[in-house]
Amino acid sequence: MMNWAKQALANVAGTQEPIYGPSAIRSVAEQAATTPYTELTRDDLKWVNMDSTSVETQVFYLTADSGHIAFVQVIHSNVAGIRRTSQFNTKIFYPGASKPILWASDPLSDVDFSDDMVNYYAENLAMELSEDGKTYTIKSMTNKGAIVNITMTQTAPGFQAGTNGTTLFGTDLENPWGKMRHVFWPRNKVAGTIVTDDGPIDFTGKGMFVHALQGMKPHHAAGRWNFVDFHGEKFTAVMMEYTTPASYGSTIVNVGAIVTDGEIIMANTSGKATHVTTKSDSDNDWPEPATVKYEWTGKNKEGKEVKAVLEGPLEDRLDRIDVMAEVPGFVKTIVANTAGTKPYIYQYSPSASTPSLKLKIGDAEEVVESVEVSWNPWGYPGVMVIKESELGGYNKPPASGPRRGKGGFGGAGKSGFGGAGKGTAIPNSSGTRGIGARRHRKLVHGAIYGITKPDIKRLARRGAVKRISAMIYDDTREAMKAHLQLILKDCIIFLEHANRKTVTVGDVQYPIPPIPSPQLTLLQVLFALKRIGRPIYGFGNGYMQSDAPNRKKRKDNL
Repeated sequence: MMNWAKQALANVAGTQEPIYGPSAIRSVAEQAATTPYTELTRDDLKWVNMDSTSVETQVFYLTADSGHIAFVQVIHSNVAGIRRTSQFNTKIFYPGASKPILWASDPLSDVDFSDDMVNYYAENLAMELSEDGKTYTIKSMTNKGAIVNITMTQTAPGFQAGTNGTTLFGTDLENPWGKMRHVFWPRNKVAGTIVTDDGPIDFTGKGMFVHALQGMKPHHAAGRWNFVDFHGEKFTAVMMEYTTPASYGSTIVNVGAIVTDGEIIMANTSGKATHVTTKSDSDNDWPEPATVKYEWTGKNKEGKEVKAVLEGPLEDRLDRIDVMAEVPGFVKTIVANTAGTKPYIYQYSPSASTPSLKLKIGDAEEVVESVEVSWNPWGYPGVMVIKESELGGYNKPPASGPRRGKGGFGGAGKSGFGGAGKGTAIPNSSGTRGIGARRHRKLVHGAIYGITKPDIKRLARRGAVKRISAMIYDDTREAMKAHLQLILKDCIIFLEHANRKTVTVGDVQYPIPPIPSPQLTLLQVLFALKRIGRPIYGFGNGYMQSDAPNRKKRKDNL
């Protein structure tokens, strides 16, 4: 009973959990003992969108032929089942550090999923999976300084460790209180551009995709990460390893694969990541790795032994991210003292001494492949490091380079904690406090899905109705919602079929069903949209929220 109470406190406050030991975790390695991996189907790529505390993300790692390295990412978080937040991130490293790192992070609104839960939509964003489940298309205009138009297509099958790629947490593993799941597309071809303020960057090249779900607080699931993404001319090697906190026995979970075009050579949970040599980080005294070694061992489909090694010096890091830098001081103190965490993220991509992948299959001659490599070791002894691309709730812009958007710790706002707010420790609906918060709540209380009660009263008066009962606001809202849907749909249809860029007042005109005499014209609708300054009913930029066939229009208009 005491452990349950401590767990409940930890879930709410984010404090350190009690020591449950290794019996409170069921690693995906148990599945992999009999089924090393399974190839992904389209259904395996569905968004879960949990109702409880969770962080879910899709990340597209890009290694361009031009030498640029980048990732684009959607983070979808749920804070204690009370508030959902979403963020779109873009990060670009320039060849030879010729320019500062570009980081763009923007909160998302009007989030929606396709009926089959594989496509993700938000205002100015569409991420869609093809019907054959082999190609993702990402189009984003969430940030004018990083306009994304990328297509990623499999050249090797996707996979998950074991049968479902999931590790469970809890003292009753038949009814776990947490879980961690990762699925991978390890080797893909990439086409498209990211348009920055300096112009477009061609990201034709190779890439990797990860869909990750953490159904618990991030720092409760893992206290240390290592991650590597290697792309050669013929082979790709990927590895993701995390170590749980002591509360779950400091258990190591490792998922890795060696693939080539059209084939998974080997994928399992038997890999190993080692920091061969380290050096002291002068700024925080953490042992920063200097030389690393990644090892893959297993068997291919023919039962032949497969061994692969990737090792070498990391050289100077690309970036170091102090995850706690923008957290309010008292929160930082609580987290550091109570949970024992001082999280940092280190990123590398060696160029002077490019490491080599050594691969041996059965009795065949060892293959050595040396190419550009994207290294990302995440986490060091004693450090609670949250992998930026996996855990959205702990996302911070790099110290170097221009900062774009409103992203801070927690994904939205400015220096928010837990996914919202502007410098506040505890998020609220408005991201403000004091008089501003009260004013915002009053406005929200007086508004109905973006249309205020005074708006409805004015429309009623135009129809010779002097009084309107508060009892019918909801009915009025629904009627107006349906009415606006008709108008906006007709606007789109008119524009498409008339091959015009504008719609005049006379083109669309309807009577308002609940009010007998006046005419609600398109001009009135557009004026209301402009005056309110934000989308009504999620119809930002004319996109349909609830009409599934029209979701395609979002992509076409981005």
